Amino acid sequence: MDGEGGVDGTYGPPLEQVERISRLEAFLLYSSAVLLVLCGPVMLACTYFAGAPLLLGGVLCTVLCAPLGLGLFFHAKVEKEKNRHLDVVGVPATAEILAMNHWEDADDCGTAADLRVSGPGFRTFEATWRRAPHSAQRVGLRLDAVVDPVRGLFRVEL
Repeated sequence: MDGEGGVDGTYGPPLEQVERISRLEAFLLYSSAVLLVLCGPVMLACTYFAGAPLLLGGVLCTVLCAPLGLGLFFHAKVEKEKNRHLDVVGVPATAEILAMNHWEDADDCGTAADLRVSGPGFRTFEATWRRAPHSAQRVGLRLDAVVDPVRGLFRVEL
């Protein structure tokens, strides 16, 4: 190794996969976040003004849902910022699928594809790309990708 910075985790930042978020997906994420934040205070207002027996429910919704809504809101904001960053400074690259496996986490499952990502201006690196299964995915398939070698971000387009 020649000591150049890169996105292989050894000489540069750790790799981070970024998923493209469409306008509709962003709208749904932000709307869900706002609804989570507002559900508790709305129940509390109904209790106060209408005399409805929702005090305990309103307090619980405020305590439980508001932090979840704020977390979802800021997660969506960060993902949109990463996508904008990749759109502006990302380097076009090619990602080749080397191997495919099924993966399962506690609440999510899909296909894990081992990729070799190469392009101008950064070292070729290998990464794991996790996504929902797609009929076009197969070993040897070459996909368009965008890489930010400085921050270690990459996005693969299918």
